Amino acid sequence: MADIKKFQELLSQLKEYKPTNLANNDFLLTWEKSIDDLKTVIQVSQILRFLRENNISPRTFDSGLAISIFRDKSTRTRFSFTSASDMLGLQVIDFDEKKTQITHGETVRETMNMISFMTEAIGIRDDMFLGYGHQYMLDVAHALDEGYEKGVLPQRPRLVNLQCDLDHPTQAMADLQHLVNYFGGFDKLKGKKLVMSWAYSPSYAKPLSVPQGIIALMTRLGMDVTLAYPEGYDLVPEVVDIAKQNAQQTGASFQITHSMEEAFKDADIVYPKSWAPFNIMVERTKLLKEGNAKGLDELEQQALEQNAKHKDWTTTNELMKLTRNGSGLYMHCLPADITGVSCEHGEVDADVFERYRIETYKEASYKPYIIAAMMLTSKFDDPVALLEQLFERGQSRVII
Repeated sequence: MADIKKFQELLSQLKEYKPTNLANNDFLLTWEKSIDDLKTVIQVSQILRFLRENNISPRTFDSGLAISIFRDKSTRTRFSFTSASDMLGLQVIDFDEKKTQITHGETVRETMNMISFMTEAIGIRDDMFLGYGHQYMLDVAHALDEGYEKGVLPQRPRLVNLQCDLDHPTQAMADLQHLVNYFGGFDKLKGKKLVMSWAYSPSYAKPLSVPQGIIALMTRLGMDVTLAYPEGYDLVPEVVDIAKQNAQQTGASFQITHSMEEAFKDADIVYPKSWAPFNIMVERTKLLKEGNAKGLDELEQQALEQNAKHKDWTTTNELMKLTRNGSGLYMHCLPADITGVSCEHGEVDADVFERYRIETYKEASYKPYIIAAMMLTSKFDDPVALLEQLFERGQSRVII
């Protein structure tokens, strides 16, 4: 039997928020959403998790499709989107561009209308090429707008950004939900020091969107954010500016340092994660457009040599002792490059990762619910009434 009092407490908290840009809108960038929008998504995610863990079906659709478009490899996000879609009652179609008429020149405008006749949601991951991922999602959105406005589509599928070149909102929001639950509420986050740090990796073309998503989101919650990286590993300047502006508006701090040790000192949370330098990714995108294979090989070698100069940027027990009371929370979006486990030298020492491994699994576990919450709040005007109806319906997910 589900705890009615607990459900009412969760619902009461949701009622306090006044979202303005969720219903009938795509979820592409966290900085396009209001604080109440973000808190609403987090709280809907909490309630969906409560329902499922209490054997109450959260299905809101009897039929319909959810289309996943992955232009990069993925484990957690791919399975999270599938789980979220199934949770709400949608059948997932994994869209493989190589098996479609796109290879024969079909345009985004045509393709998106053709796959959307019975589609409720489309999740897109396009994160590798600077200047293209977010723009591709906007192109898809415009094509769907036209199809719906002209009466081609009976409903406007809503887009969820599963990672682009600018932001990784499903990851950042899952990370935020983890912090809310770990520390005991949104109000407990203000003033906490979070370090988003570069860390050494034996590969070079890791996207910039995770660190960008973290600094842009956590500064909005009043957290004191420190961005740490070796000189030359800059992020997209526009997103760094967003983080600076957020910190000014919330009275928090946003600092950049080129010392991992300095950054870790008295940190409440550390998030050491490798990414490619901004200028390298700009050049990589240019070479890819030109089809310059030789240039790409040379760029990779240059980037790996640059990385190799910073093998000391790895999370060790000594560094973790510098965090607040020596007990700061280690976070990672996974998979981490673990020294002596997945590589010879990596982002984190094996004993450090092992100590926080279960916490990183918990961190990842919120993503299916975050994605489902993004989809639900984009399709329904009144999530409070809908969730209350699901609870009162009390349909068992599993017959016991």
